[in-house]
Amino acid sequence: MHGLEENLDEVRAIAAAVDAHPPAARIAIFPPATLISRMAELLAGSSVAVGGQDCRAESCGAFTGDLSAEMLADAGASLVILGHSERRGGHAEDDALIRAKIEGALRGGLEPIVCVGESEDQRNAGDAVEVVTRQLTRCLPPVLETCAFAVAYEPVWAIGSGRTATIGDIEQMHAAIRDCLARDLGASGAQAPILYGGSVKPANAAAILAAREVGGALVGGASLEAKSFIAIMRAM
Repeated sequence: MHGLEENLDEVRAIAAAVDAHPPAARIAIFPPATLISRMAELLAGSSVAVGGQDCRAESCGAFTGDLSAEMLADAGASLVILGHSERRGGHAEDDALIRAKIEGALRGGLEPIVCVGESEDQRNAGDAVEVVTRQLTRCLPPVLETCAFAVAYEPVWAIGSGRTATIGDIEQMHAAIRDCLARDLGASGAQAPILYGGSVKPANAAAILAAREVGGALVGGASLEAKSFIAIMRAM
C-alpha cells in the first residue's frame, strides 16, 4: 500500500533506465490498483509491464471493494500477484482460494505470479520444504500446464525484516519447487520462472540471482525508489 500520483516520477526513471539499457530479465511493476491505469498509460511503448497485487476469483458480482482479473486487465494490467504472504496471513487466504484466484486470473487474461513460503516457526521445525511444496500442490490448477505463470518463493520471516535466506537455503528450496512443478505440470512446470522474494536489495541481488534455479526477484521495499530498483535490475 505505497504510491500516489506524485510517485510516478520513480516509474518514469525506471522506464528510462530499462529503455536505455535493457536488462536480461522482464521487468514489471505492481502498483496499488489506484495507479494501474495511470501507470499503464505512462509506460505505453515501454517494455516495462504493469500488474495487479491481487484479484477476486469471480469475474463480477456483489463483492464491494474487490477487483476481478477482467477489471485489472481493463485498467492496463497484464500480470497479477496471488497468494502473497500478507494476503494469506492478513486476509486468511488458503490454498483453495488462491487456486480459484489463479483460475480467475487466467480467465481474465492475466499471467499469475503465485507466492509460496514458510514461517520462521515452520523453518525452525524443519518443515520448510514440506510446507512450500504442499502449498504448490494444493493451489496450482492443472490448467497451468498450458499457460504462462511464475512462482515466487518468499520466506515469510524475511519479508520486510532485512533478513535474507542463505544462498544454500534458497537453492534447496528452489530445487524442491522445480521438482514439484515439473512433476505436477510437466513441461510448463519445468520452464516456469521461480523468483526469490524476501529483502532483495542492491547489496545482495547479484548473489541471489546467480543462485541455481533462481529465475528472477520479487522486490518489495527496494522497489519504492528508482535508484535501488535500477541497481537490482543491473544485477540481472
